[in-house]
Amino acid sequence: MADSLRPIFLATAAQAVIKGGAMQMAGIDHLQIEKKGAIDLVTQIDRDVERMFRALVADRFPDHAVLAEEFEARGDRQNDAEYCWVFDPVDGTTNYAHGLPIFCCACSLEQRGQPIVAAIYDPSRRELFTAERGAGAWLNGAPMRVSSAGTLIDSLLCTGFPYTVQDEGEYLLGLFADFIRRARAVRRLGSAAIDLAYVAAGRFDGFWEVRLNPWDISAGALLIEEAGGHVSTLAGGPFDSRRGEIVASNGRIHGLMVETIRSRNRTN
Repeated sequence: MADSLRPIFLATAAQAVIKGGAMQMAGIDHLQIEKKGAIDLVTQIDRDVERMFRALVADRFPDHAVLAEEFEARGDRQNDAEYCWVFDPVDGTTNYAHGLPIFCCACSLEQRGQPIVAAIYDPSRRELFTAERGAGAWLNGAPMRVSSAGTLIDSLLCTGFPYTVQDEGEYLLGLFADFIRRARAVRRLGSAAIDLAYVAAGRFDGFWEVRLNPWDISAGALLIEEAGGHVSTLAGGPFDSRRGEIVASNGRIHGLMVETIRSRNRTN
């Protein structure tokens, strides 16, 4: 990838999430809410923000693919194109639909499956998290670093539950309990992208979740790596946004988190 192209890639990601955040805030008081599943919601803003983003990419990068949540999520040329934009128009839709101000817009650009730029924007706090592979991660333009916690008992962790939680509650709650016993505290905010951004910013020391989509984790994974942290599969293997699972940490507690998950898996 030519260095001369990198500024427009990152600028496009940042522009898209900031505009998406503005649309979220403008529409929050008159939402049209539908159900995609028993507990899986979608709003008209989800669709409007994604349409905005697809038009932006089509205009600037017509040869790039788009993988996003609401339209053509599974069949959008992303497996054939060298560059694929991975986009979540509203991450934390359930929070958003209930007026809970923990939601965001998330975007990454992947080259051959690896995220190379990322942007996450939280419009409620006006916080823009950005990263470029090999160049660093930033919060509102200031460099970002992960925390220094070295043990689980000194760590504030975070997780999320998938929409299949009602069918997998025993395992998911069992793992949650395992971490509660080992960590200082565990939180559940309802937006995986914000959770990951907070790991990158040192607000959380670690995060884990299963049954995720690429648009939930691609951008946040790059933020964490560029802020000095580590991401992997639940088993500790190489991260891949298409695997649908993630363990993310400051790096220092990563092995402890993976071992906690392995211990739970061995008992099931």
